[in-house]
Amino acid sequence: MEKRGNKPDEVLDCRKLSCPVPVLKTKHAISKLEIGGILEVICTDPGSVKDIPAWAKQSGQELLEIVHEDSHYEFFIKKIK
Repeated sequence: MEKRGNKPDEVLDCRKLSCPVPVLKTKHAISKLEIGGILEVICTDPGSVKDIPAWAKQSGQELLEIVHEDSHYEFFIKKIK
């Protein structure tokens, strides 16, 4: 799947980490960004496909895109608040 061109300000590599670690690391990483910043989160845990979007919605952040590559998922999250 081709990326749409969301250029991240930070990249968080959560490959080989299982729930809830990717969500906890995502929460910490996004707190360091300025409003409008984009965080790319890379995960291999299939549960992240539900967990990361649920966290983004619950926390009020904007999930811009999910990209599924062969061995991992990439989530692009924009900090709203």
